[in-house]
Amino acid sequence: MVLAHIRMISIIGLVFITVFTLTACDKEPSTKKSGQSIVSVNGSEITMLQLNDEIKRSNIRADQYETAREQLLESLIARQLIVDEAVRNKLDRTPEVMQARERANAQVIAQAYLQGIISKIAKPSKAEIEDYFQKNPELFAQRKQFDLTTVRIATRDISEELKKVIDAAKSMEEVVTWLDKNKIQYFRSLATRSSADLPLQLVSMLREKSKDTIFIINEQEKSILISVNAIKDNSVSETVAAPQIERFLINQKYKEATDAEIARLRTSAKIEYLNAKAPESANIEKSENQLSRISPEPLNNIDNPSGAISKEVIEKGISGLK
Repeated sequence: MVLAHIRMISIIGLVFITVFTLTACDKEPSTKKSGQSIVSVNGSEITMLQLNDEIKRSNIRADQYETAREQLLESLIARQLIVDEAVRNKLDRTPEVMQARERANAQVIAQAYLQGIISKIAKPSKAEIEDYFQKNPELFAQRKQFDLTTVRIATRDISEELKKVIDAAKSMEEVVTWLDKNKIQYFRSLATRSSADLPLQLVSMLREKSKDTIFIINEQEKSILISVNAIKDNSVSETVAAPQIERFLINQKYKEATDAEIARLRTSAKIEYLNAKAPESANIEKSENQLSRISPEPLNNIDNPSGAISKEVIEKGISGLK
C-alpha cells in the first residue's frame, strides 16, 4: 500500500514539476550531468544523484528501499519522456513556461542564499526559553480554555433592534429565539478555544465579564456573536511548552536575520520604479516577509495569537473585533 502510494505521488508529481524540469532544455540532450549515469533516455542521462534526491524527498524506509528505488527510477524516466515530447512540441519556449522557469530559478537561488544566513543562527538557549515562558503566562502557566457558543450571521442583518436584543439578552438562546422569530438566517455552533488561540485583549474581556455578556466580532460581510458557556484551567508546564517555545524563537530569529539582510541589500541597491508607483512601506514589509518565509512555519498560537483578526477593538454588545 505504501509503495503504491509512493508510485502514485511520483506519477502525479511529475505533472507538476515537468514545467520546471524544462529549465534543462536549453542544453543539448547529450550534455554530461553530475553524478554516475544509470539510464539514458533519448540521449538524456538520468544520474544516481537525481535518483538519490528523489528517494530522499520520498522519505523511504530502509525495508522499502529496493522496490521504491525501482518505482522512482521509472517515474524519472517517465518525466524525461514527457520533457522530451514537450521540447519537441516547443512548449519550453512558450511565454508561460519561460516565465515559470525564471520564477522557479530565482526562488531556488534566493532560498539557497537565505538558507546560508539562517544556518549560522544558534538555537535558543535554555535561559531564553525560560524567559519567554515566564513573560507569557497567559499562553502557558495561566492558560484558560473557553467553551463558547457562536452564531454567525450576515453583518447587514445586525440592525438597531437586534443590537438592543443583544444588549438586553441574558443568554445566547434569547438572541437565537429572536432571530428565528424574525426569520434571519444564521449558523450556530459550539467552539472550544484556549487563551493561546485568541487575541489577548479578548481573553481579558472573556475572563472579566460575566457569562451573560455577548460579544460581536465584525468580519466585513459576516459577523459572529459569541457567548461564554464555561471557563476552565488549561495550564501547560514549562517542560511541555519548551519544544514549542524553542521552535517559535528559532522562527523569530530566522525572520529577524532575513529581514535585516533584505534591509541591508535594499540600502546598498539602486532600485528604480520605472512603470509603477513605489509601494508604501507596509507593502514592502509584506513582500520581504514572503521572501524570508523559508524557515519552518511560525507557531500559530504564539507568533500570531489573534489568528485572522488583526486589531483588537472590543466593546460589549454592538462593536467587536476588526
